[in-house]
Amino acid sequence: MSIPKDPFTDLILDEEEQAIENALESGEYVSSSSFKESKKAIETAAKQYLDLNKTKPITLRVKQADLIRIKAKAVRNGMPYQTMLGALLHDFAEGHKELVIK
Repeated sequence: MSIPKDPFTDLILDEEEQAIENALESGEYVSSSSFKESKKAIETAAKQYLDLNKTKPITLRVKQADLIRIKAKAVRNGMPYQTMLGALLHDFAEGHKELVIK
């Protein structure tokens, strides 16, 4: 029976990993008394962030003529029309596009 090799023997760290290792060894990091609460808050924030980036199907009524033009533009841009509409909605939501009503 052979003894399993320690995976950390001769481990080569990159610059960032080495900086973290040095900080740990020098005592720069200390245990938090509220570790469980901090961990829970970070987990909640991460879940909320992931939830915000999920897609959600919607139903939308548009004029047939508009849909035909949108689909044609999407084909010319080499993408599905739903993807193009999603990108336009995203740009509008982020304030990169303005709505002009004539």
